[in-house]
This record gives sequence, structure tokens and C-alpha cells, in this order.
Amino acid sequence: MTLLPIVARELRVASRRRSTYWVRTGAALMVIVVGTWFFLIMQHQAPREIAVALFGILTGSSVLYCVLSGVRSTADCLSEEKREGTLGLLFLTDLKGYDVVLGKLAASSLSAFYGVLAVVPVLAVPLLMGGVTLGEFGRMALVSVNTLFFSLALGMWISSMSRSARKAMALTFLLLLVVTALLPALGAWMAFLAKTRRVQPGFLMFSAGRSYYLAWDVAYVSGADEFWRSLLAIHGLGWILLVMAALIAPRSWQDRPAGAHRLRWRERWRLWSYGNLAERTAFRKRLLDANAFFWLAARARLKPACVWAVLGLVACGWAWGIAKFHREWFMQGTYMMTGLLLNMIMKGWFASEVGRQFTEDRKTGALELLLSTPLTVRDILRGQLLALMRQFLGPLVVVLLAGCLFMAASFSDADAVSEHSLWVSIWIGGMVMLVADLAALYWVGMWQGISARNPNRAASGSVTRILVLPTVTFGLVMLLASLVPRSGRLDPTWKFFVGWWFGLGLAADIGFGAWARHKLLTEFRLVAAQRYASRAGFWKRLLMGSQPENPDAPPVIASQK
Repeated sequence: MTLLPIVARELRVASRRRSTYWVRTGAALMVIVVGTWFFLIMQHQAPREIAVALFGILTGSSVLYCVLSGVRSTADCLSEEKREGTLGLLFLTDLKGYDVVLGKLAASSLSAFYGVLAVVPVLAVPLLMGGVTLGEFGRMALVSVNTLFFSLALGMWISSMSRSARKAMALTFLLLLVVTALLPALGAWMAFLAKTRRVQPGFLMFSAGRSYYLAWDVAYVSGADEFWRSLLAIHGLGWILLVMAALIAPRSWQDRPAGAHRLRWRERWRLWSYGNLAERTAFRKRLLDANAFFWLAARARLKPACVWAVLGLVACGWAWGIAKFHREWFMQGTYMMTGLLLNMIMKGWFASEVGRQFTEDRKTGALELLLSTPLTVRDILRGQLLALMRQFLGPLVVVLLAGCLFMAASFSDADAVSEHSLWVSIWIGGMVMLVADLAALYWVGMWQGISARNPNRAASGSVTRILVLPTVTFGLVMLLASLVPRSGRLDPTWKFFVGWWFGLGLAADIGFGAWARHKLLTEFRLVAAQRYASRAGFWKRLLMGSQPENPDAPPVIASQK
């Protein structure tokens, strides 16, 4: 009898996947490119300073990637099996809970582990440059792998108790945020109130950020015991979560009647989300009068409230900063960081929402049924636009108004006329790019929603095209500009960099947005009917979309008009 048969099978399947090898190559190549970029940017600094800065940037990015890996890799692995009804079939055999959990862990996390494994040798380059010790390198590698294991185990535990992909990923992210950042922040706040500089160890024990900080020689000298306790605590908690997942999985796949207490809470949540019968009727009539798909995509009334709640949390953070730092809080760095945070929240949330309805409906076959109704493709696209406007238009206006206030406040800190022009260009360009990026994400996200297999791939595909590619290209422009001898007319000014940043972002928005709009208006029905097909190559998917390659695709079932 084979020990852990599902693990053995999944490893054999992974060995035949091209992505298993491309992930390792891509991760190492990306780290090499980023490291080379920072090295050339800092080429006039001392080698020891370059090594420390490069090592900190690479290891910090690696730990952050490991923290978020559970959300992407394991948060929906068991819950997806429950929704499709295949998890129960596994337990009809002699398989145990730990067989299934470890097998799904191996299948879902192998690519993430290979990515970290490929990055670790590259982290040794700053070690050869000096300024970084062998102990720091070894401890950072341990922190990365240990954080990855904990994140994956947490995602697996949440997935064993969930059925909804969205709730599982949201809860996994929330728990990771609590353990990594919010608990240490709470400890620091309590220490501040108690007028002491020492934070209670219990608030920092399971934080990957604390382990990362203690891995540096400066902190390790006085906190070696605390570092190893934190590392062992995180590792032990990961195993506890895996054991709990193995115990829960065989008992959570059945459809059991809910108890009275659970039914009461479910009814309360339903009332909060959808309202009572009279409110649902009025809300449905109002949305159906505007557009039928608008009602389908906007039935959950709390979606706009969630966006407003997040903006409220940012406002609470500002209130805390004003109360603690007073006038020192009002500075250009604070304005810029808040603006970047609001932009990231709006773009990331919008990208995750814009194609989710299409992806879920296409996977269940509901999109094909919808296309058999008198609704046209333009009606469906307009309904999705109305739903997104209902959720994001108000918060977008508030973010733009906040940007205008930050731009006006930046004038008081700028001394020269050139600095005034610089801040005006950055703030106006950022607000224009926010609107342009959201417009492009609307078209690209919907096309990804009907052509990708799951909402995660749809969101990542949209973000890669609209946000990542222009940023990477702009980084290459900055690198080339730093290599050009700066003398006379060849010395680039801030207008050069702002122009390239704005131009590249706008070009990506117009190019990918126009292409996705054309695809949606001409091939929506055709792609929506192709539920299962082989995927195109990486570069074709990156530049031309995620449409499956299927020579036997069904014909268009209705006119596009």
C-alpha cells in the first residue's frame, strides 16, 4: 500500500505540468531582474550599502509573497471540491482525512513552494557582496519557508470549513492580516497607553513581520531566543491547523440541516444583505426596470457598504495619526502614502469584482441559460456597468475629492515653483490614471471573466495587463535613464519620468481596453459556450487574453445585436 497515495499522485501530475517548471524559472528570473535594476540604480553607492538594501528588498518581497500564498493557493482548494460534489467521493474510499488534506496541500502549494525555492539561491548574491552575514541569509530563508507553510496551512484549515470561494479567501486574508499586522499593532497601542516601550510577547509571537525583523543581525544579537520561539510557534501553529483541517474535512462535506441557532443567524444575515420581503420586492422592481442583469449582479445590497466601511477605516487611521502626531502628520509623505493606498484599494477591489459574476455564471452554466433569453450582449454589459457603478461610483468620487485636498495641501510644503508643478502633475496624473485604469479594468476584467476558469485568474489577468505591465516597463525606462551619462541635454528631468509614467499607463489602458471591448462585442456568446477547453500558451494569454484554444468550439448561438 502506498503511503499518502493522493500526495504521490498529485506530485506525479505536477511533474507533467509545464507551469511547474515555468514558475521556478519565472520567479528566479523576476528576482534577478529586480535585483539587477536596484543594483544599477544604486551603482554609485558603497558595495556594503547596496548589498544590505538589495537583501532587504528581496527578502521582504519574498516574505510578503509567502504571507499571501495561502489566499491564492489553498483557501479554495477543499471548498471547491465541496461545491462540485467530488470531495465526498474521495471519502467513499479508504482514504483518511490527512490523505486528502496533504494531497490537496501538495497539489495547490507546489508551485508556490517552487517559486520560493528558486528565489532562495538568488538571495545569496548580496552575501557575496559583503554587508550581509551567513546567519542573516540562513535565518531569512527559514523565515520565508516557515511563513509559506503557515499561510498554506491556514488557507487549508479555512477551506475545510467553507463552501464559498469568496468567503474562504476573504477570511484567510483577514486572519493573516490579524496575525501578521493587527495583533502587533494592538500590542503597540496597549504599550503606548501603558507608557512603556515593551510590547507583550503574545502579540508578536505569530507575526511573520516580527520574525523577519529579528532575523537581522542587529535585532538577533539581543533577541535570539525570541526569534526561535516565534519561528517554532508559527511552525507549530501551522501543524495544528493542518491537523484540524484533516479532522474537519471528512465531516464537513455532507449537506446537513442547520440548527435553530444557525438558522437564526443565517436569516439575520439574509435580512441585512437583501432586506425583508417588501424591501426585496421594491429593490428588485427598481433594478429590473433599469436592466435585468443589473438586478442579477447587484442583489446583495451590502456590497457598497463594504467599500464605504474600508474607506471609513482609512479615515479612522487618519484620525489616529492626527491625534498622535498633531501637525507632524500633515506632510507630503503622508499625503502620498494615503493616495497610493486609496488607489490600490479601489483598483484591486474593482478588478476582483468586475468579472466575478461572469466567471461564476459561466462555470455553473447559468451564463448559457442567460444568453438564451431576449437579453443582448450589450444589455448584459450595461447591467454589469450599472452594478459596478452602484458599488464603486460614490467611493470613487470621495477618493478623487481626497486627492484634490491632498494636492492643495502639498502646495504648503513645496518651496519652489518647480516643486509646485511637480506635485500638481503627480496628483492630477494619478487621479486621471485612476479613472482610466478603472475604465480599462471594466472591459478587460469582463473579458477575463468569461474566458478564465476562476475569478482569481480573471482578476490576476486584468491586473497584470493594466497595472503590472506598465509599471514594469516604466521601471525599465528608469533603469535605462540611469545608465545614460547625465550631462547637458541628456540629463532627464522630472517631466521626463512623469511623462513616461503617464504615457505608458494610458497606452496600456487604451490598447488593452479597446481590444477587450472588441472581443466582448464580437465573441461574447462564442466564448461563453466554451466551458472546458485547453489553454493557450503563456505569451498568447498574456498579450491576447485567456480564450481557450478549441478547434471544435460550438458555433455562435445567436446574433450579437
